Order: sequence, then C-alpha cells, then structure tokens
Amino acid sequence: MSRLLAAPDKFRGSASAPEVAGAVAAAAAAAGWSCVRLPLADGGEGTLDAFGGGNRRTSVTGPHGRPVEAAWRMGDDGVAVVEMALASGLVLAGGAEGNDPVAATTRGTGELIAAALDEGARLVVVSLGGSATTDGGLGAVDVLAPYAPFDGRDGRAEVLVACDVRTPFVDAAAVFGPQKGATAAEVTQLTDRLRRLVGVYLERFGVDVSAIEGAGAAGGLGGGLAALGARLTAGFPLIAEHTGLEAAVAAADAVVTGEGRLDPESFNGKVVGGVVEIAARHGVPVLVVAGAVDAEVAGRVPSVALRDEFGEEASWRDPLGCVTRATTEWIRREWTAQ
Repeated sequence: MSRLLAAPDKFRGSASAPEVAGAVAAAAAAAGWSCVRLPLADGGEGTLDAFGGGNRRTSVTGPHGRPVEAAWRMGDDGVAVVEMALASGLVLAGGAEGNDPVAATTRGTGELIAAALDEGARLVVVSLGGSATTDGGLGAVDVLAPYAPFDGRDGRAEVLVACDVRTPFVDAAAVFGPQKGATAAEVTQLTDRLRRLVGVYLERFGVDVSAIEGAGAAGGLGGGLAALGARLTAGFPLIAEHTGLEAAVAAADAVVTGEGRLDPESFNGKVVGGVVEIAARHGVPVLVVAGAVDAEVAGRVPSVALRDEFGEEASWRDPLGCVTRATTEWIRREWTAQ
C-alpha cells in the first residue's frame, strides 16, 4: 500500500493544520493509500497543534486585562508548549479594530509559562505570533522574573522561544504596530517605550536585547524572555525535529503540504519551503496545496491554487473539500497509470 504524508501548515483564517491534514488523509483513503498526518507550524500560531494540541487549560490575564481560558500542553517528557496567541493574541483583543495596542499586555503569556514551570516542566517551548501586544514583554517579565534565569543550569528550567521573524527589539512597533491597530502617534509612543525597556532590561538582567536578532517578535516579547535567559530559535527546525519530519518524509511515497498563500516568503524558513526541501533531499514527490499561489513562485514546485482551481467562493466556503479534491486529482493523475 502506498503511503502519503500530510504535512501542512494552517490556512490562516479558514482551516487549522490538523484539519487540512485530515482533508489530505480523506483523499488518500479514497485512493486506497495509507496516510500519516503530521500538521506543522513555523513557530507562530498553530505550534500547539503541531506538538499534539493542548492537554491543560489555565485561566490567565488576557491582552486587555480580562481573564481568558488558555490551552497549553504538558508532556510526559517534561516538555511544555505555550502558544502566546492563546493568552495574549490579537484575536482575543477583537482584532486590530478592537485592540488597544498601547495597553495590551503579555502578562497572560507569562502566567501560562509560570503554570508550566509550577507543574515541573524542564523545558518550555513558547511560540510567538498573532500577538496583540507591543509591551516589550514587560507583562510576562514581571510574572517570570522570580523563576529566572531560564538557562537549564542548577536544576532550572530552559525556555526556548520559537519565532519566525528577525525584527530588532526597538523596531517592533514600526514593523508590527499598524497590524495591531496602532496609529502613527501610537507607533512613536510604543517605540519610545521599547527604547526605554532596552535600558531597563540591561540594568535589571544585564542583557542587551537590542543586540538579539528576533527580539522584536510578538511586539518585543522575544526580547523580554531573552532578558530572562530564554533562547530564541527558528520555529520550523525546532518543530520539524520534534515531530520527526525528516524520517516521516523519507518513509513516504509522496508528500502533500500547504498553506493559505504560497509566495516567496513560503521558502524563507516557513513550513512549505522546509517540507519541499526535505522531500527533494529524499527524492519524494511533493504537492503544495494553497488557497492562492503567487505568479512568481507558481513554477517553483508542483502546486494547486484552490482559488484558481475551484473558484474563490468555493475555496473560502469549503477549503477542506477543495484540498481533498485537489489531492485526489493529483494521486489519480500521477499514480493511477503506474
């Protein structure tokens, strides 16, 4: 029996990575293939799903101070996974329109990490992305300072921060603030606050966050956690290693990956580019299924744009059905005659 590997990212705004993997698996089953589901992420939203989903829930401070119930994961191996968007995310704040970008706090993310540490986690993986905040991580730092440093020494836990941006700490407001509803005046105010925090963190913890690549991730939360000894790392390689992606690709007869939009950034440390690279290394055929495919990358890898194939309305109304149909057609076209 032929084996298909379903290794997609989320389709932002329409389907989670596990849902897309399930749609691919439906096509495999219809063709008489087996399917291994391996939903992935690049260190942003969806990372918790890639690690197996939440098995804990904790009430924490939301981005605007109201309590929220946030899922997180604690493994038998002592590895905990926290997704900051579930505690301090822009969606929780009502999107850019409902957000107060100056007041939004990362305190709830700090409380989730503290909950994992209190439960005995030896390693906490924190995924950044989808944040409402530009507080430089101060809300989280205020909660977590008593637990620091997070260097794994002398019985202390280690904290790994999975992120997919390289933005400097002080640039966080200018780069991401408008996406979170910040006006031009608020971007200036937030930038001034980030500059002040560079000095605060240097004085309190002896760490110059302005010199750390990616410290501006999630409005500076990356830098705040780094000030406490956390290590920032690229999200996709971390998740790929944890999920055994390389071995799964090598054992497959074909791979289907995908995301909401395939564009040049898809090949810059993102899920699709990483899966395509690993598949090429092992000589395994790969199909990319995406809601839309930019013209400049259309010929770079075998791909299906759901919007072009099935129409814009269908691709939004029933993206999972379209994924199944696209995968089914690929299997029929490429393997039926073999």
